[in-house]
Amino acid sequence: MTLNILFHADSDHWDEYRQPLPAALEAALEGTGETADLRTAGGFAPEEVDFMAYGPTNDPLDFTPYTRLKLVQNLWAGVDRVIGNKTLTQPLARMIDTEGLTAGMVEWVTGHTLRHHLGMDTHILGQDGIWRNDTPPPLAKDRPVTILGMGALGSACGQTLARLGFPVTGWSRSPKSIDGITTHHGPEGLRTALSGAQIVILLLPDTAETKNTLNADTLALLAPGAMVINPGRGPMIDDDALIAALDSGQLSHATLDVFRVEPLPADHPFWAHPKVTVTPHIASWTRPDSASKIVAENVRRLAVGEPFINLVDRSLGY
Repeated sequence: MTLNILFHADSDHWDEYRQPLPAALEAALEGTGETADLRTAGGFAPEEVDFMAYGPTNDPLDFTPYTRLKLVQNLWAGVDRVIGNKTLTQPLARMIDTEGLTAGMVEWVTGHTLRHHLGMDTHILGQDGIWRNDTPPPLAKDRPVTILGMGALGSACGQTLARLGFPVTGWSRSPKSIDGITTHHGPEGLRTALSGAQIVILLLPDTAETKNTLNADTLALLAPGAMVINPGRGPMIDDDALIAALDSGQLSHATLDVFRVEPLPADHPFWAHPKVTVTPHIASWTRPDSASKIVAENVRRLAVGEPFINLVDRSLGY
């Protein structure tokens, strides 16, 4: 039998997946008795599609005609741009790619954590003839780090930082037990996790409950001079409260990779603020070579009748 696989994303994405995805599908379906007919948007009548690899665009897709569709596999880790689509009633899977996406996030988070921990900016930017050797950084064991969001990305980042010696606290909506990390959950757990933190890393999903998680009240819980790193989602932070905390000295720096509006407008105050580093949503990318294997694994599961992986819980929003 043949499974009809629709790749529904913009042409740039297809150019990236054109080679690795067919190869991954062929390897995954070997021995199942099934083959894959892979086409791009418009290649099938909607009612003929069994499986969709989906990269959301600015124009929401009407999923209603896709009556045979068994799974929508999102090509990104975040599903906030698709989960609100009322026409999507089929199961939805998000991209969890430890080989590519997760590894990239761990490297980016670790790099910026060490940058702030070691005070690298002082010397990188201070090439002015002044010998600054009076402020050595503490050891990692004396620098408490809190990560908000203990999903696949947050857990991997936290465990890496813990192995470097940082005391890592993690917070999530529901209870989690993760080796090497002190975990808290729920509203009171959030306050506990933030209290006295010197570096806070945000890796929460974008849901109604997580918006403005860092606000004037919660930022005041951090250790004076704390640093914030946000590679998760822009709406997690109240922008005005963040700037106020930076101006008052409650925060010493914020490194921000995600924003409420992207690209970040040229006149946004973050660009000119001396205590803000803006990076252009590059903390981690979906790598087509490794992501194709995740897509193909769910196609294999469809072929043999096994449960799909990485399904989204719509009641939670992730």
